[in-house]
Amino acid sequence: MFKNFLASITHNRMSLVGTAIAIMGLVLIISLFVMEQLGFEGGPYLGILTYLVLPMIFVTGLILIPIGAVLYRRRLRRTPGGQSTPLMPIFDLNQPKTRHWMMVFVAATMLNIVIVAGATYKGVEVMESVEFCGMACHSVMEPEHTAYQRSSHSRVSCAECHIGPGADWFVKSKLDGAWQLVAVAFDLYPRPIPTPLHALRPARETCEQCHWPTRFVGDRLKIKTHYEEDETNTELTTALLLRVGGEAGRKSSGIHWHVDRGVSIRYRSDETRAEVYEVEYTNEDGDVKLYKDRKAPEEGGSWRAMDCVDCHNRPSHNYQPPGSEIDIAMRDGLIDKTLPYVRREALRIIDAEYASHEEAREVITAELNQYYRDNYPDVADARADDISAAAMTLGDIYSVNVFPQMKVWWNTYPEHIGHETSEGCFRCHGKRLRTAERETISRDCDVCHSILAEREENPEILTQLNP
Repeated sequence: MFKNFLASITHNRMSLVGTAIAIMGLVLIISLFVMEQLGFEGGPYLGILTYLVLPMIFVTGLILIPIGAVLYRRRLRRTPGGQSTPLMPIFDLNQPKTRHWMMVFVAATMLNIVIVAGATYKGVEVMESVEFCGMACHSVMEPEHTAYQRSSHSRVSCAECHIGPGADWFVKSKLDGAWQLVAVAFDLYPRPIPTPLHALRPARETCEQCHWPTRFVGDRLKIKTHYEEDETNTELTTALLLRVGGEAGRKSSGIHWHVDRGVSIRYRSDETRAEVYEVEYTNEDGDVKLYKDRKAPEEGGSWRAMDCVDCHNRPSHNYQPPGSEIDIAMRDGLIDKTLPYVRREALRIIDAEYASHEEAREVITAELNQYYRDNYPDVADARADDISAAAMTLGDIYSVNVFPQMKVWWNTYPEHIGHETSEGCFRCHGKRLRTAERETISRDCDVCHSILAEREENPEILTQLNP
């Protein structure tokens, strides 16, 4: 029986090839696994190769072995005058030799199952890693991965927000990922990647695993530093008391009132969610109010229940406007604020489109040095190091916010929190949306924040906070 089985494997090319493939795949899996355990850093592609590609090759080889054996036996039976060979072997467990080989076969099968199961588990782990999401398709996901690394969620894995708990969304994400793999392989993906993601899992199943909208937060003080575009780069301060709010007792207040469990807010908008056509508000008593833009199309768009990402639309992939980035760099001392007109010139030079990061760094350095040579030659000579450091910082700022190969520019992905870089809050809290009785949604700024100081030099509030 086993002689026939071995003959059926070794006397046909398919089974021999399958055996060679399986052995090669197994040896490579074990070798790369050992290298990984010894600390070898191979980037995201090592995990893909070890736990995704090679296990598929190993399983393919195992499948080819019995297929080749069956085809070999079938060919023998159909050969004129050939020896008749039974299609299936007969296992007589009363014979010690048969029992011995059966144990070997079962042990080998169990070993293969363990190998495939372990590789599958590690493969899933690799596919849900940040390295896989952000670096395996580097040119495509570089903007999102770069912004993610600078965000407050940089220690939260991509899968925790984009997939969340449970098997159903895991399967759905992998099915979507199959098309994304095809799109990357054949260069079918759009540039830039369109947002918002309409198939994104509801925030109450992802964001609220960590953030509780029912928890009362209260007010938060926010201090913003800004620099004027004059020669001395005058430092100005804005102090805001953000009324984050939340649930206090039985009622919510402040900004997080929007996600109170007792109310329901739905809206109809265009595909970008930047233009809101209608807002439907249902209070805890079941009373409904419909606010509508009379100039909006009667049909089209889509209805959506409001949740966290309708305001926090860039929670982990936020691209700062150039002015804000320059203000932060000057505040932190990365750009020397005593350089004359450095804020104005930095914004002029950086708020432009360059073909690549390399070109941006070259042009930014050249233009900033040229400006000081032409207008402040003494400064150019005496403070060359400060100018060089400022140019390097501007190059860094450009490189983490603008990605020419993906057509991502300063204003490609506006943030809806507030109303500085986009219409933001005023998408709904404006004059356009009205009920049939011409009632508008509240535009009272004090509901969301109180302005304690607005672009002031040495505001009194800072003295009170830091006497």
